[in-house]
Amino acid sequence: MKNVILTGTSRGIGFELAQIFANNNYEVLALSRNTTPLNELNLKNITSISVDLAKEEDIKKVIDFVSNNRKTVDILINNAGKLINKPFQQLNSSDFLEVYKVNVFAVAELTRQLIPHLTKGSHVVNISSIGGVQGSVKFPGLAAYSSSKGALLTLTELLAEEYKEQQIAFNALALGSVQTEMLEEAFPGYKAPVSAKEMAQYFFNFATTGHKYYNGKILQVSSTTP
Repeated sequence: MKNVILTGTSRGIGFELAQIFANNNYEVLALSRNTTPLNELNLKNITSISVDLAKEEDIKKVIDFVSNNRKTVDILINNAGKLINKPFQQLNSSDFLEVYKVNVFAVAELTRQLIPHLTKGSHVVNISSIGGVQGSVKFPGLAAYSSSKGALLTLTELLAEEYKEQQIAFNALALGSVQTEMLEEAFPGYKAPVSAKEMAQYFFNFATTGHKYYNGKILQVSSTTP
């Protein structure tokens, strides 16, 4: 049974994705501050750990669990995200730091500490946003969020280069609109053409097969603007 680690599993795409992996005979380690939604499903292949990824001591809890119970990790999907929607002049350094802690720093630290457990053929998928892609349409209020997602894309490219000799693949999916709570925070009232469950199925397919065809790539998964 292969091991997968997912972040941001309390709602939206991550919540649906954990179930898809579990139902396809993967051993799932689900990381989120709120573990209740997944625990209530009582799926035998899912282990949930309550963590705040912005705290290094919580990341250590994850590494200790993996070291003692999993040993190796086949797939890591950094899906957790933080969004603050404010006009630029109302943003302060604390807002930027709060967003970057989750969207960039936590991804880097969790991935860094899991590197010893990632073996040849492992696939790390970072979930970014179309708003982080250079040249894409940008929207007011998302300066902290979109810039952090741009940083995540560059980090993905760098890690793919650094770990290509170990044959650990790193790719990023830059998402357009998906019907989630986060979309409602960014664009209140907007209805996306893709549901969280549909996108979760795409994630599953890409995470399990994409490393055979891509490494260090940014795939734009967007059919609409936003």
